[in-house]
Amino acid sequence: MSRNVRVLRCTPEDVFQVLGDGWLYPSWVVGASRMREVDEAWPAAGSKLHHSFGVWPVLIDDKTIVEECEPPRRMVMRARGWPIGEARVTIDVKPRAEGCVVRIQEEAIAGPGKMLPEQLIDIPLHWRNNETLHRLAYLAEGMAVRKTGASTAEQEMAETGESGATDT
Repeated sequence: MSRNVRVLRCTPEDVFQVLGDGWLYPSWVVGASRMREVDEAWPAAGSKLHHSFGVWPVLIDDKTIVEECEPPRRMVMRARGWPIGEARVTIDVKPRAEGCVVRIQEEAIAGPGKMLPEQLIDIPLHWRNNETLHRLAYLAEGMAVRKTGASTAEQEMAETGESGATDT
């Protein structure tokens, strides 16, 4: 089971504002390329996101189903991506000081991914979910009303010397 953790400079409610908007799914989930439909009940248990993954012209239509949702603490989804298989994705959010800690766990539960050794599949999942948390942080922090400090995006830009300004 792949596990990734990231500290965000926003509240758990800010994180669930992003998770609760199904149309944002391809913005933070690496591999998801577009949304086709979002159930009105999203993110209630049993609701679905109808998405595509891959890159044109090889796009595969599938869906993600909420198994459990306890805002602003926890969300468990069954992400389908056949013919690759299915995965259970658990997102836990805990308040911490001026922000929160977000942990994402992913495990193959059906299909070819389930047959691979866990150590082998955890390598690409760890990379992918690290970037997924990176994107989730940018969205949640960017939508949040910040009380103190720079967002993690602003901190990263400062560390790399990027100003964020554009020349005209």
